[in-house]
Amino acid sequence: MLFNSYIFIFIFLPVALIGWYGLNRYGRYQLASLFLAGMSLWFYGYFNVKYLAIILCSIGMNYALSYLLTKIPTSRTEKETVVSNEKAHLPLLNRLGLLSGIILNLGILFYFKYYDFFIENINLAFHTDFNLKHILLPLGISFFTFQQLSFIIDRALGRCEHYSFLNYLTFVTFFPQLIAGPIVLYKEMIPQFEDNSRRRFDAAFFARGIYLFVLGLAKKVLLADTFGLMANYGFAQTFSLDSISTIIVILSYTFELYFDFSGYSDMAIGLGRMFHIELPINFNSPYRSCSIKEFWQRWHITLSRFFVTYVYIPLGGSKKGKARMLLNTFIIFLLSGLWHGAAWTYVAWGAMQGLLVVWDNLGIIGIQGREEKRPSRFHIPPWLGWIFTFSLFNLSLFFFRSESMLGAIQLFKNLFAGQYTGKIYEVAAQLDISEIYIIRQALDIAAPSMVNHIYLLFMFVLFAFSFFLIFRRNAYERATNNELTSGKCWGICILFVWCVISLSQVSTFLYFNF
Repeated sequence: MLFNSYIFIFIFLPVALIGWYGLNRYGRYQLASLFLAGMSLWFYGYFNVKYLAIILCSIGMNYALSYLLTKIPTSRTEKETVVSNEKAHLPLLNRLGLLSGIILNLGILFYFKYYDFFIENINLAFHTDFNLKHILLPLGISFFTFQQLSFIIDRALGRCEHYSFLNYLTFVTFFPQLIAGPIVLYKEMIPQFEDNSRRRFDAAFFARGIYLFVLGLAKKVLLADTFGLMANYGFAQTFSLDSISTIIVILSYTFELYFDFSGYSDMAIGLGRMFHIELPINFNSPYRSCSIKEFWQRWHITLSRFFVTYVYIPLGGSKKGKARMLLNTFIIFLLSGLWHGAAWTYVAWGAMQGLLVVWDNLGIIGIQGREEKRPSRFHIPPWLGWIFTFSLFNLSLFFFRSESMLGAIQLFKNLFAGQYTGKIYEVAAQLDISEIYIIRQALDIAAPSMVNHIYLLFMFVLFAFSFFLIFRRNAYERATNNELTSGKCWGICILFVWCVISLSQVSTFLYFNF
């Protein structure tokens, strides 16, 4: 089920809200949690009922392992050792639990997401002929696997307690974050579900949740899907693009990806607030960044948090010298690339991001006016840092979006070929949307030769508006710091109606593929 669909907005969400607050109002807290978990499983299973077996098995096995860890007899000294998080000196049974949790979760993820990729490369490298399974990737498996992996690691290390199955089930399946994040932690979610004051309806919290949800819906439906028309067409025409159209296509995908993920993040946080649950910020205006390092402190924040906590720090972080720190940084970006997809294009994208962050960490070039732990040899103004950051991220998306390495390389060739064939008009013509239907019909009658120029003008206006938006306060800042005046409420209502009318062209969120 999609957030941007009629069934979700007009059936699922009202039923879920009425059931949640209705049961809690009469003190049926356990039943309310069970109801919310059941609705979340319906939300997940709506895509494919077979997915339910996968997520329930994953939840059951992780919870069983957590329960077994409670049965490990430990002395007081051993408990202190576990809590100290010195993995090399963990008691044997805790180490076995830790290893089992890692193998269990990564094994499930590997089978469904990476098995065919692994076999393909084995066949290519050793000239074997192993059969591929063509496994359908379950939605959200990367997200709920990392979510549970963080829990089971902390359980084995003695950082958290064992919770009731109902609380654990609600924590994993809570539908606003189930499919595409944020990757939440037990310590920021389960205490909220255990807090009875969170189960009471809060009008101010609910109103800001609606505000965030509608703004996110508008980003997805009105902006991301519109840019997607040009991006999808352009990447399907990779080998016939000229230099100018290549720039337009990659910018289209840049903004599609931005507004798609930003919109989903806003909608997820907004939905959480409707249920009086606070989800962590996962997207904080990354296109304002003046360095790649800053970019990754703003984009997919909870994924970066996971890799830092459970990969970077265990590898030694920055405590084993600068060279080791740079290597650890590069490793987590390689893993981040592979996390996004089972293809060499994602690995190349992750490697490029890793090299750029390593360059930032070398401290050769800094940004004027920015506080830095390590002083840089040279400083550049923020506007120049922004140009470099934005441009390099766009170039990396050649790998991220292309179906193959050959396609990505072709895009680089197109960009630097210096050719112009007028392909830009074909790309702009993909903006044949209902909002400009009347203008197009009038021009078809009065001045048909101007139609393509109108598409081109509309495209440039759309780009200019998007650049304007990314430097404005984001939706979360507006919902948190601003009073919801009557004028804003009317504006949100108009925006909502506009989005609902545009839902006839429903599309999935890009991060559903990861």
